Amino acid sequence: MNHNFQEVILQATGADALYHIEDIQSLWSGYGKIMRYGLRGADRERVVVKHVKLPDQHHHPRGWNTGLSHQRKIRSYQVETAWYRDWAAACDARCRVPACLALESDADEFLMVFEDLDASGFPVRKSAVSLAGMHLCLAWLAHFHATFLGESPGGLWEVGSYWHLDTRPDELEVLDDVQLKQAAGEIDALLRAGRFQTFIHGDAKLANFCFSEDGKRVAAVDFQYVGGGCGMKDVAYFIGSCLYEEDCERHEETLLAYYFSALGDALESRGRDVDPQAVEQEWRALYPVAWTDFHRFMKGWSPGHWKIHGYSERLARQVLAQLKAEVSE
Repeated sequence: MNHNFQEVILQATGADALYHIEDIQSLWSGYGKIMRYGLRGADRERVVVKHVKLPDQHHHPRGWNTGLSHQRKIRSYQVETAWYRDWAAACDARCRVPACLALESDADEFLMVFEDLDASGFPVRKSAVSLAGMHLCLAWLAHFHATFLGESPGGLWEVGSYWHLDTRPDELEVLDDVQLKQAAGEIDALLRAGRFQTFIHGDAKLANFCFSEDGKRVAAVDFQYVGGGCGMKDVAYFIGSCLYEEDCERHEETLLAYYFSALGDALESRGRDVDPQAVEQEWRALYPVAWTDFHRFMKGWSPGHWKIHGYSERLARQVLAQLKAEVSE
């Protein structure tokens, strides 16, 4: 980390000195690290630092090392900076995000300094989760979507999510599912044409949620792909990150019912002048469309991935059949 960035951290926290505790994780494709630093002489003991340094050589674990991929990643860090600068303060305890203490960037580096969520009571990360844990995350998503319903995503991705069609032409080009490939634009248009648009997290997988020790509270991190969209993109992606094929099928209805109940409560508690039933009616119909949109990306990006299974195929064929029927009417 360059000297200027160290000074930024000291100034933002009021610390006399800082020291490296650990590397938490490396960023995708070698674009930097997330680290934990200790502080001396400050009110807080630790901070988490996301330090992005653009590499000279672009390496991607699955071979997607194109110029477009590189530009998408740069844009994602610009978006995350804008999110914390302009929007994150709107989130309350019901859709908890880390407090951002400092933001800095130059030509090839980004620095983001956050409160340490571990120290703030969210130390648990999960690789598998119970239905109760899923409910907690779905409630977080419901409150997040209610908070930003109808907002224009200034400074963020116009269309959120890392798999958005316009940003993934390489994966579409190699997709060998002809029907899905031909319908990709229509699927995207359906999601964008919905009356009810909000902000979506854009990468709402289980790994990006941090739980309290008692399992009753949750916070979310990683806002590189936050932007406009239908809330079902987050919901479908989250459920797919938690469950295998059989459980996706088994729990679909109960999980959607829980989410929409939480969304109704969130809209009411925020005094939003919108009919929750109208939102539910539109978004329920778009759930299989959102699932199919991600399925389209996965089949082009990593055809052998475990998320490509019978449940995903069934929803995709259902959506494709519906599109075909509408054309023939």
